[in-house]
Amino acid sequence: MPPRKISLVEAADRTIDRVFDPHVAGDVNESQIKVAKFGATFDWHSHDEEDEAFLVLRGRIAIDFRDGAVEMGEGDFIVVPRTVEHRPRSLSEEPVVLMFEPATTVNTGNNPGEFTRTELKRL
Repeated sequence: MPPRKISLVEAADRTIDRVFDPHVAGDVNESQIKVAKFGATFDWHSHDEEDEAFLVLRGRIAIDFRDGAVEMGEGDFIVVPRTVEHRPRSLSEEPVVLMFEPATTVNTGNNPGEFTRTELKRL
């Protein structure tokens, strides 16, 4: 059987019903490709052991850093290095973002809270 093709934005719209709730789109070696809809503001956090990459699929987001923010639109990509404190937030209604990170990465890093997801659903 050939691998399954996924339309990520369509799958996100069909499957994800709340913001900041990452769903696994696929596994690549020891990493996962995750998709999430972003909401108003996420919690400040960092990841002690993992880099985190973001690719905007639909809409606009900002990633706040303690020394400024980076605004991103569709097709924009950024890698947030491990230990760098950051806070994602939406700049448009429910943007869809693809994230690349080790499978062991907890979405809220070193700051567990209301947005923490440890049992991830799949698209």
